[in-house]
Amino acid sequence: MDIRLFEASHTGDVQLLHQLLAENPLLLHSLALASTENPLHVASIAGHVDFVKEIVRLKPAFVKELNQEGFSPMHISSANGYFEIVRELLKVDPILCRLNGRDQWTPLHYAAARGRVDVVGEMVLACPESVEDVTIQGETALHLAVKNSQFEAIKVVVELAIQLRKVNVLNMNDKHGNTALHLATWKKQHQVVEWLVGINGTTPGALEINNVNQSGLTPLDLLLIFPSEAGDGEIHETLCRAGSSRAQDIARSAVPSFDSHTLSHCPMASETPQLQQSNNLMEYFKFKKGRDSPSDARTALLVVAVLVATATFQVGLSPPNGVWQDNAGLTKNGTGSAEPAQLAGKSILGSYNAVAFVVLLELQICILAMYGTYNTAMMSIAPDNTRVFIIVLTSVLPSLVSVAAKLTRHFFMRLREFLAN
Repeated sequence: MDIRLFEASHTGDVQLLHQLLAENPLLLHSLALASTENPLHVASIAGHVDFVKEIVRLKPAFVKELNQEGFSPMHISSANGYFEIVRELLKVDPILCRLNGRDQWTPLHYAAARGRVDVVGEMVLACPESVEDVTIQGETALHLAVKNSQFEAIKVVVELAIQLRKVNVLNMNDKHGNTALHLATWKKQHQVVEWLVGINGTTPGALEINNVNQSGLTPLDLLLIFPSEAGDGEIHETLCRAGSSRAQDIARSAVPSFDSHTLSHCPMASETPQLQQSNNLMEYFKFKKGRDSPSDARTALLVVAVLVATATFQVGLSPPNGVWQDNAGLTKNGTGSAEPAQLAGKSILGSYNAVAFVVLLELQICILAMYGTYNTAMMSIAPDNTRVFIIVLTSVLPSLVSVAAKLTRHFFMRLREFLAN
């Protein structure tokens, strides 16, 4: 950008602007080739209303251009709360308040996040659909106002949403499934919680009190899983009075109860009752985000882990069937028996036969099944010139393994007898 044009934009000197245009009538048209920032960006940052009006009159296309940071003049003026500039830009096109910038933030998002109440009201009235726009994180202007504790902006957005019949905004979820009520409860904003739940008093059913986020938590769950703070009691009372419940309580109340009369008139009940009960039982014990509380699931898992660890430790200290006695493996006359003697205090179940394990009948059946599957697969994918070799090898090898296992077992038995003698 020309240094003199930048100076005129920065100081709001309309007279200097006209002088530069007199010298070069194409000055504003050639800016696109030189810089991503135009005079409207600079004037919006500085808040010069008259200069903005003149630039908009001369070059209206500047209002939609984004600078290298991803901001349009409307983004800049709304974030800074320049109400008059916002009004002038909206005259060009009301859709400007929905223009996506960095991370899909619109000018309304910046105004709500920074509490620019007048700007928020002006933009929502100019374009009611703007309250439904979301950022890349799925956040509406109401979400951002709650997250940044901009109470007046929250109040304005809520009132305008009701007035313009956009109450669905109150129940919109962000990327994590949180509504504005979730965030207000998490931030412990008692006043905001009262505003939101009070909407159902004037507009019944407008706010979903028991909306569940992606973590399976209702607003009441969020209040209860975090450490108690001052004011939590008032928020808890407000939510409960409005009908809020925990996710697990909602799931329990949603489980249908059938009486015998209902089941007798159900055509599928007499056909597969056991199968249905089995499936329902399995589904009941599965963890579901919308039904179960993560805190309760975590507690249950910790209890199970402690029980397993305790049982394992107890088995190690007191093995089943006890331990060998002093005379185990010895005959009455003191001579050794055919079996090797066991040391006193050794666990009876501590004895094992590693060689015999691999020749168990059950294991042989499993290996045989794997052999058949592997052999069939290899025959299908092997090249023609090696197929015969693979068939012969896979047919003979299992027999050789079986013979080798028997010989190995016989060898170790003879070795054990030799060492015993």
